[in-house]
Amino acid sequence: MSRRLPGPTDRVVVVGAGLSGLSAALHLLGAGRRVTLVERAPVPGGRAGVDERGGYRIDTGPSVLTMPDLADEAFAAVGDSLRARVSLVPLHPAYRALFADGSRLDVHSEAAAMESEVARFAGPAEAAGYRRLRAWLRELYTVQMRRFIDADFDSPLSLLTPDLARLAVLGGFGRWDARVGRFLRDERLRRVFTFQALYAGLPPSRALAAYAVIACMDTVHGVHFPRGGVHALPRAMADAARDAGAALLLGRTVTRLERHGGRVTAVVTDQGRIPCDAVVLTCELATAYRLLGRRPVRLLRLRHSPSAVLLHLGTDRTWPQLAHHTLSFGRAWGRTFDELTRAGRLMSDPSLLITRPTATDPALAPPGRHLHQVLAPCPNTDIGPGPVAWRSLGPRYRDALLRELERRGLAGLGSSVEEECLVTPADWTAHGYTAGTPFSVAHSFAQTGPFRPRNLVDGVDNAVLAGCGTTPGVGVPTVLLSGKLAAARVTGGPAPAARHITGAARHATAGAAR
Repeated sequence: MSRRLPGPTDRVVVVGAGLSGLSAALHLLGAGRRVTLVERAPVPGGRAGVDERGGYRIDTGPSVLTMPDLADEAFAAVGDSLRARVSLVPLHPAYRALFADGSRLDVHSEAAAMESEVARFAGPAEAAGYRRLRAWLRELYTVQMRRFIDADFDSPLSLLTPDLARLAVLGGFGRWDARVGRFLRDERLRRVFTFQALYAGLPPSRALAAYAVIACMDTVHGVHFPRGGVHALPRAMADAARDAGAALLLGRTVTRLERHGGRVTAVVTDQGRIPCDAVVLTCELATAYRLLGRRPVRLLRLRHSPSAVLLHLGTDRTWPQLAHHTLSFGRAWGRTFDELTRAGRLMSDPSLLITRPTATDPALAPPGRHLHQVLAPCPNTDIGPGPVAWRSLGPRYRDALLRELERRGLAGLGSSVEEECLVTPADWTAHGYTAGTPFSVAHSFAQTGPFRPRNLVDGVDNAVLAGCGTTPGVGVPTVLLSGKLAAARVTGGPAPAARHITGAARHATAGAAR
């Protein structure tokens, strides 16, 4: 069993109502703790926010939802259910891939459908390779989930289990693209099963093959979309937490933590003081360490993932070649990763993720209108243009992206725009994200598992970290697990069974914030 916080932990303040904070709150409530959630924004969600303009409802954060059962675990902790709160639509296809040579591949999570599509696209030999790849991805997931993803680490010695040997036998410590190349010869297919390396903050040629588990999450377990947008998930989690007795304090900024000896005794906001027995900090690592008066003890400086430009477009038309999620690949591949992660330059031949949420939920736009989100990876501000440079670079890059998309077949895109929102590393920096990236600390070997910043902080007895900067890492499934793992540090483990929260408990919890 992993180490838990010493001393009393009855009253817990969770700082940040993003997905990790909401997950932590629900698991804590299920274990009988009195929980207060403090969020600086006027709505819950954190990175998974929402922007409403001109009748369009825009997800400002993640657009790809995988592994919804991990969210359901959090709801179940308080006797609730994800599917009772959120209408989830499985996406078929999960992605559509468009290539520079004009070819097209629909990526299905159902095995027979994908095997048939690969055979059509690249022939029977590649379809057989896909079958072997799928089996490898499933085994990789099975080995990693219990021991290396849904797990706390107290030291690197925690890695020394039989599953570590199994992971090595599976080739998990080799390189992602090389391992996928053992199954698939077609370079276009290899892209479909390795582009997810950018979620880990590394090129496929440098990412550990163990991180191909991310490809398992979307290409095997499937991609879903909540009606109302991805923001519907944190909104439902917040509602469930309130109903289970949590006090949710929105629009309040944490200014400092009161401490007595090695314990945090209260969280102080710009609107008052909240006594606590323990605190879960889900803010940026730098902010959490500043509030705690600590610095991470590391031999090497933390390295951050690439950033992204997001262009949200409300348009008066759409294009039939676009699925809900469309990967538009440029001709270049390896070169663009070098540009993003080493040279600090914008992609000269970009590969882009285009999301059209109104393909699944037309109610996100006015009648007859459509939403498109264009995600273009870009360097973070540590190695690329800084926030000041992006103020002038951003509009120029927006125009370049529209021209490139029109060249790739979205004729008339520029003239179809009625509402738009451009988000660049300057905006991520303004939100307080280190290195101007929403994707936090990269998943290099030295920043993975027990080598990633821990969710316990030396010198503070009753504080736990959660979120994408700590264990287990970046992405919707992993930040949900991060909240669960943080709650386990407080309680000593998951609640033995989901339970309903009584009205008396609701009253007592609401009274914890004063």
